[in-house]
Amino acid sequence: MSDQKKDEEYFAQGVYETNLEGLKRTYKGKVRDVYEVDEKTSLFVVTDRISSYDRVMKVPVPGKGKILNQISEFWFKYLEEKCGIKHHMITADVEKMPDKIKKHAKVLKGRCMLVRKLKMIPVEAVCRAYIVGGGWKDYEATGKVCGHTLRKGMKKCEKLDNIIFTPATKADYGDHDENITEAEAEEKLKKMGFNFKDLKATALKMFAEAIKLAESKGIILADTKFEMGYLDGVLIVGDEALTPDSSRYWDKTKYTPGQDQDSLDKQYVRDYLTSINFDRDGGGIALPKEVCEKTMDKYKSIFKILTGKDPIL
Repeated sequence: MSDQKKDEEYFAQGVYETNLEGLKRTYKGKVRDVYEVDEKTSLFVVTDRISSYDRVMKVPVPGKGKILNQISEFWFKYLEEKCGIKHHMITADVEKMPDKIKKHAKVLKGRCMLVRKLKMIPVEAVCRAYIVGGGWKDYEATGKVCGHTLRKGMKKCEKLDNIIFTPATKADYGDHDENITEAEAEEKLKKMGFNFKDLKATALKMFAEAIKLAESKGIILADTKFEMGYLDGVLIVGDEALTPDSSRYWDKTKYTPGQDQDSLDKQYVRDYLTSINFDRDGGGIALPKEVCEKTMDKYKSIFKILTGKDPIL
C-alpha cells in the first residue's frame, strides 16, 4: 500500500464534520459542534478537529475528540466532588440520551455530551501557575501578564510565586483570542450583568484543586482555561474542563525551567507549526500523519496518567 493510501485511510477514521439528521446544529466551534435538543438542553459533539494559534487545521486527529470528551467528563465529576462546583453535563452516555440522538450512536459514542443550556460569560477564565506561551511573550515585552507585574529575571516556564487569573476574550471561529487585564474583564462583565469576582474565585479554586491531583500523579499543570455561564442564577462550568487542548501538562521528572518542556498536550502541534514557520494570520494546514499520531500518543498518555484508565476509542 502506498504512503498516500495509508494516510488517506488514517485520516478517514477521524470525525472532522458532523451532520446529524433530525438535529439542528446551532454552533460550530474550532473543535465542538453544538446541536439543539430542546429548550433547556443541547448536544455537544467533540470532533477530531484540532486548532492551533486559533486556526483550525485541515485534517482530523482521529480519536482526539473522544479523549477530550472523556477527560472533561472525568474533571467535571472530580471538581464537583472536591469543590462543589456544578457543571453543564447531564450525561456522556449516548444510550441514556433521547432517541433522536441515540440513532447516531455509531458516530457519537464516546465523543458527545448532553448538556444544560447556560447563559455563557463572554470571557475565558485563564489560570496560570507557570510563565509560558503568550504569557511569557507578554512578560518579556512588558514584565507583566494581563496587568500582573511579575518579579524580574524570571525564566521561560518558571513557576510563578502564586497562581494568577489572566482573562481573555473569546474569539469567534477563525479569529484570535485576546488577553485582557482583570480590570478590563471586570468592566466588560459588569456592563453585561455578570459577576467578575465569582468567575475569578471559582476558576482559581478549580485550578488549585486540579494542580493538587496532577502533582499527585507526577504531572505539572502549568495553565488552563475554563468557560462558565449561569443557570438559574448559579455559576456553572461549561464547554470543556482541563483537557490537553485547553491546558499545558508537563512531566514533573523532565521539568527544567529556562527551556521548552516535554509537554503532554497540544503544545506539540504548536511547536511543529513554529518549526515550519507557520503563518498565524493565514488558514490552517494539513498536518502530517506522523504529527497527528504523536499528538494522539501524548493525549492518550495524559488521560491514563490522570484517570488511571485507558480512553475508550
